[in-house]
Amino acid sequence: MAWSVANSETPTVVTWDGEKISFDEFLSKTNTNAFIILRNGEITFEKYLNGKSKESRLPSYSAAKTMTSIMIGQLITAGKLKESDTFVSILPEFKSGTSFDKVSIQNLLDMQSGIGVSDNYPTGPSGWGVAIAQMYASTDLNWFLKNNRKMAQEPGTHPEYRSVDTQLLGMVIHKLTGMKVADYFSENVWKPIGAEYDAFWNVDHVGGQEKTFCCFNAAARDYARVGQMLLNPAGIKINSKEIISPMWMKRLTNPVTTLDHNWGYSAQVWHPFPGTTMLLGLHGQYVYTDPNYQVVIVKLSDEPTDNGNFEELTAAVLKEISEQN
Repeated sequence: MAWSVANSETPTVVTWDGEKISFDEFLSKTNTNAFIILRNGEITFEKYLNGKSKESRLPSYSAAKTMTSIMIGQLITAGKLKESDTFVSILPEFKSGTSFDKVSIQNLLDMQSGIGVSDNYPTGPSGWGVAIAQMYASTDLNWFLKNNRKMAQEPGTHPEYRSVDTQLLGMVIHKLTGMKVADYFSENVWKPIGAEYDAFWNVDHVGGQEKTFCCFNAAARDYARVGQMLLNPAGIKINSKEIISPMWMKRLTNPVTTLDHNWGYSAQVWHPFPGTTMLLGLHGQYVYTDPNYQVVIVKLSDEPTDNGNFEELTAAVLKEISEQN
């Protein structure tokens, strides 16, 4: 299903770190590959750079976490899962006899598991020695997770952004549905929302499990469809199929804790400013939504890992653009 396209606005000047710069300079400075503004359900601006096009499948990195949460929400809505359930009650083979066994689905959703796999990505060759890099590169996620159950904090006591939490949620989806996550997502989210292009998940090995914490790849226009869903507080039902229930929409759009940049967070969704939501991924992937202005902005990029305060600065630019019309 194609978007209605108006191309009726072209940003010219934005505020970057307290200074006015041209919009094109902003796109260049932040290594942008795709930028879309969706206003009132219509594409009002669309631009691709660095050889990318509307057909290009671009990586989400951690923006994939929200896709995982949408699936978890469906299982909770259907009564197949409760937030109070522990991870090991669903996958008992991971019991460790430690406080790991107390980690609940709610803890995983809100980045409060306390599992000792930090998301600190050091730069340079030494970075591949840390656990998060090993998880990203793993060819056997089950082995990795069974060998990385050491706890840094008690579950529910310390919010800290940890990608391992989302990977465990992906394993729950696979166990409860009996399906590959990619197949479940295709049948219950991607096809029903009318995605214009196919998408794909990276796996740990051929025939293996999806890396649900990072590795979804799709066209920019279809990332915009995901953002568009988050504008509707009543939830999303398409052709009688409920994609996001009103209960889960409330969960996604109301922050329950505070993480990096002092931004709100809930159920794998960021809240950089009051009333807004944002999917956020490494190297500059953003799906920003503002229901007050009925705006979705998609920005997909190739920023370096060590990009300073680009996330805060970019979010401020997206807010500025959202509120311009």
